[in-house]
Amino acid sequence: MFVAWTTTEHRADADRLARGAVEARLAACAQVEGPVTSHYHWEGKMTQTEEFRVCFKYLPGNASSLSAWIHRHHPYAVPEWIEVSAENVGEKYLSWAIANSTSLPFQQTKSP
Repeated sequence: MFVAWTTTEHRADADRLARGAVEARLAACAQVEGPVTSHYHWEGKMTQTEEFRVCFKYLPGNASSLSAWIHRHHPYAVPEWIEVSAENVGEKYLSWAIANSTSLPFQQTKSP
């Protein structure tokens, strides 16, 4: 399982990204946190802004699709996008994530 996050200036944008990724089943879960205060250099100036962080939990097979989707729908010209691999994931949570982040329903194969 992977965890990734991004930030947005507006809560509505954060909620839109979270909801859209989960509705598309690119992420099993997305959480919006904030506001948080970010400090960074932008266009040659020291900047301090209030932002909302969106944390996504998803399967490795969705990594490139989710990244592309976020970059396509994000309001920032240069969105923060950081992905990390979860070292340990509870078995029940992982099973739930698999069942809820696949565009096709799970099909169990029947024995002959």
